[in-house]
Amino acid sequence: MEEYELFDRNTKAFIHGTQERAAQRMLDFDYLCQRDEPSVAGFITPTGGGYYKLFWGTKEIRLPRYTSIDQAVKAHPEADVMVNFASERSSAESTMEALETDTIRTVIMIAEGVPERDTRRIAALAQKKKKWVIGPATVGGIKPGSFKIGNAAGTMENIKDTRLYRPGSVGFVSVSGGLSNEGYNICHRNSDGIYEGYAVGGDVYPATTLLDHLLRYEQNPRIKMMVCLGEVGGTDELEIAEAIRSGRITKPLVAWVTGTCAKMLPGQVQFGHAGAKADAAETSAEAKNRALREAGAIVPQSFDDFGEKIRETYEQLKAEGAIEPLEEPSVPHIPMDYRQAVAEGLVRRPTNFISTICDETGEIHNYCGVPIDEVIEKGYGIGGVIGLLWFKKDLPPYVREFIEMVLQIVADHGPAVSGAHNTIVTARAGKGLIESIISGIVTIGPRFGGAVNGAAKHFTWGLENNLLPREFVDAMKAKNERIQGIGHRIHSVENPDERVQIMINFARKHFPRTPLLDYALAVQDVTTMKKNTLILNVDGCIGVLCVDMLKNLGYSDQEIKEMIDMGFFNALFILGRTIGFMGHYFDQKRLKTGLYRHPWDDILYDVPDRPEKVE
Repeated sequence: MEEYELFDRNTKAFIHGTQERAAQRMLDFDYLCQRDEPSVAGFITPTGGGYYKLFWGTKEIRLPRYTSIDQAVKAHPEADVMVNFASERSSAESTMEALETDTIRTVIMIAEGVPERDTRRIAALAQKKKKWVIGPATVGGIKPGSFKIGNAAGTMENIKDTRLYRPGSVGFVSVSGGLSNEGYNICHRNSDGIYEGYAVGGDVYPATTLLDHLLRYEQNPRIKMMVCLGEVGGTDELEIAEAIRSGRITKPLVAWVTGTCAKMLPGQVQFGHAGAKADAAETSAEAKNRALREAGAIVPQSFDDFGEKIRETYEQLKAEGAIEPLEEPSVPHIPMDYRQAVAEGLVRRPTNFISTICDETGEIHNYCGVPIDEVIEKGYGIGGVIGLLWFKKDLPPYVREFIEMVLQIVADHGPAVSGAHNTIVTARAGKGLIESIISGIVTIGPRFGGAVNGAAKHFTWGLENNLLPREFVDAMKAKNERIQGIGHRIHSVENPDERVQIMINFARKHFPRTPLLDYALAVQDVTTMKKNTLILNVDGCIGVLCVDMLKNLGYSDQEIKEMIDMGFFNALFILGRTIGFMGHYFDQKRLKTGLYRHPWDDILYDVPDRPEKVE
């Protein structure tokens, strides 16, 4: 690659910063130009390594993330460009570091507001090392058919429309990134398009000037004419005029300095860029356009005539045989990103998941259609949230209160039961909260906690089959099945369980009907005739009242059966008891208890003297 060329079809670049979208636009341009390989070698992201997934056409590829410039250049010595998206606070430092490397030859500084002193140091270092810096405060630039800097040149549609996928004969340079896009379009409509195009940046002191790039274009035999768009303020365009007079620029140059309206405005005027400030007569747009015209540049009377002057110059060169007709290549189709296609309503895609209980895609997350802020402000409580997420219903207050009562009742049953025991042992083994809780939860089943679900199932079966309480007890005995929800180790008819009495009293007061509770208490009358501890226990009371609750909410017998089969009632036990498991975990951690080892004297070691010998 010649010294006057910054990029070619083999150029590889680093992206400094987390600019995935800019990198994707570069890759799409590569694909459009039918490059053999992507132009992005990787990312430099000091906050963390890893990789980003992007697309090369329709194929998904991985591009590495490096945490330092040094790490990146060692991994990719072939990459000689860094597109620097670092902020104005760190852009200068990272640019200087890149220029000090052996392999990075060109740096593009995107950030605005880089201190002028830093930019001057950068420009001096680049000149010393014979390297190039574009910017700061630039959108970058483009070399059609070869390489695109970040977001330069706009959308893929604009790039296609202006035929930037193949080189033309015009070398273009401007101050403004926005005007550079307009300039590419004007050149396309009035010539065979640009060969290279850059925006040097709108800060007061860019690292490379309009003239620097025009002198490169002057050396490039493939560039037949040049186009320049300057701005009010500064002396860059005056230096271009001097270069024309001294013979350093000989190729036809169509130039225009924007900002001629400044004379109509009072006082000093600063336009969009820091450098576009009309503060002296000799740096006004009119003065600079006049100087360029007098030096021999082709300067229109207004911006409206800019394209016409480009066309006239191009047609003259073409008539002289300096420009040969181009053969238009066929270009591949760039697939539209899925998100964009969805946003524009261009695709239909079947979903893999269905959610009918919540939606977090809007501005406010909602539970079954109720915004979270409303859930909180209207005091839905835990019972109300369970109603929305489990039942998909806005439950009446008495149901919410009952659910919260159940959670309080089942929250803990001491450290000796299997779930709490497992949680404690796991916590004492040094494991974390999640592991300890899981070890307790996995014990919940038919023998521990499952009685809630089992009781609902058993008593519902008896009531639906119109079995009298005695018939139900006999039928269960005939099946050799213990009635779940009946029996307690301590409490009895004479010593009732206060928790059960609280739930019964609540249901009698608030539930419209309690058919299954009435049936279960009638069964209790039968079982306690045999033994006074065979009473309806907590699990049984919760199970039958949950069924009554669902009936009062309008659920059919079939719907209730389905809920029982999916373990719906056990969910209340799991939710409540997990509160207790957490309590036991925190208790052990606060106490700083050591590793648990079961005592020998609590184990029956029934081991034979010798094993049976098999001949």
